[in-house]
Amino acid sequence: MLTDVGPVEIVVPRDRDGSFEPKIVKKRQKRLTGVDEMVISLAAKGLTTGEVQAHLAEVYGAEVSRQTISTITDKVLEGMAEWQSRPLDPVYPVVFIDALHVKIRVLSTIL
Repeated sequence: MLTDVGPVEIVVPRDRDGSFEPKIVKKRQKRLTGVDEMVISLAAKGLTTGEVQAHLAEVYGAEVSRQTISTITDKVLEGMAEWQSRPLDPVYPVVFIDALHVKIRVLSTIL
């Protein structure tokens, strides 16, 4: 199991009638959501799939394939495209403030 603190080995007990449903780690789940969020964050900062892969290997000792990283980031692309193509409001209130602070010397006094 790949977690945000590195790989963790989970021993799954046998269930004779298959009625047990785990709460935290679902059946056949290979990564916790913290890993997905970390991969998306690194990709959003401009790292390539290879750089994300190297980062996870260096920091967490986790071997994650480039395909897995692409699969994780592809989940976000659909929502991102939807957000980018949303209709814009006709007016956005904006306040722009600009200032220039200059010290002036009058005789021997700085104002």
